[in-house]
Amino acid sequence: MSALSNSDNISTGCSSAGKGSSVDVIISEVGPRDGLQSIDQCVDIDTKKRWITAEAAAGVREIEVGSFVNYKLLPQMCDTAEMVRHACGIEGLTVAVLVPNLRGAVAAIEAGAHKISIPVSASETHSQKNVRRTHAQMIDEVRAIRQRIEELPKAQQPYFEAGIATAFGCSIEGHVPLSKVVELAGLLIGAGAEEVGLSDTTGYANPQMIRERIRAVHCAVGSDKLTGVHLHNTRGLGLANAAAAIDEGITTLDSSLGGLGGCPFAPGASGNVVTEDLVFMVESMGLSTGIDLDKLVQVRSILKAGIAEEPLYGFIPDAGVPVGWADTHV
Repeated sequence: MSALSNSDNISTGCSSAGKGSSVDVIISEVGPRDGLQSIDQCVDIDTKKRWITAEAAAGVREIEVGSFVNYKLLPQMCDTAEMVRHACGIEGLTVAVLVPNLRGAVAAIEAGAHKISIPVSASETHSQKNVRRTHAQMIDEVRAIRQRIEELPKAQQPYFEAGIATAFGCSIEGHVPLSKVVELAGLLIGAGAEEVGLSDTTGYANPQMIRERIRAVHCAVGSDKLTGVHLHNTRGLGLANAAAAIDEGITTLDSSLGGLGGCPFAPGASGNVVTEDLVFMVESMGLSTGIDLDKLVQVRSILKAGIAEEPLYGFIPDAGVPVGWADTHV
């Protein structure tokens, strides 16, 4: 992936996923992973499959379908391998997963995931809580995963990203120095990650921080090595932060249908950016996501039936789009 100006078009996925059309901003749906890992119940696999299939049909081009983690800790993710196999059968969809270590990466590769992401927290305390490893140990994991990927034929190699979690602040440690984020970015690229992402795990970011930290990491490792951010709406700044990220050349934004999700190992880290609202904002800015907003909103019915106890958020599903908006976004 590479960062482009807002006027450019980008191809949307791995070659293995078979993308053909172009968009300006990729909306990466993370609800099946980040959303469902944060709720108590284990959602049945049929609901998950229908959710992913329906979002892909609405034009969502990248979906994080689960994580290869210790299922004793997160039983909600126990069917991730089957979810990957199902999603890989959907033409034009980039299938992403999260892995905490080499063991998870091997499982992801065996399942056929197109893209794997490993979370490396800028807060060492959060790293210990989240993956039970220090920074040095996580760099070793990244190096080991790169070595395993390089052993595969080129056509079978998944795209490998390292997400810098708590990149804007930590609910355990508090302030996270910019210097630590920049240092980690360099170490992760050096260890073999194809790019890094910045994650507002705890919802601490504001637009100024977004701009500052993206610019600093771009300066340190290159704009092509940071093209995506993962934002939360914990304090109501999710969309403002997304707009700031786009202004800085970010071309992939994570979000969750209905705003499901957060981090179970970061106290108070509730609320991903709502996919429906994010698509509306990006399209209203004159940028293409390739997503049919009406079809996307209809996907909520699958969640309402499958996890009726969980509240779904979003302004667009409640208020609708302005009169005449749809005529200019076809």
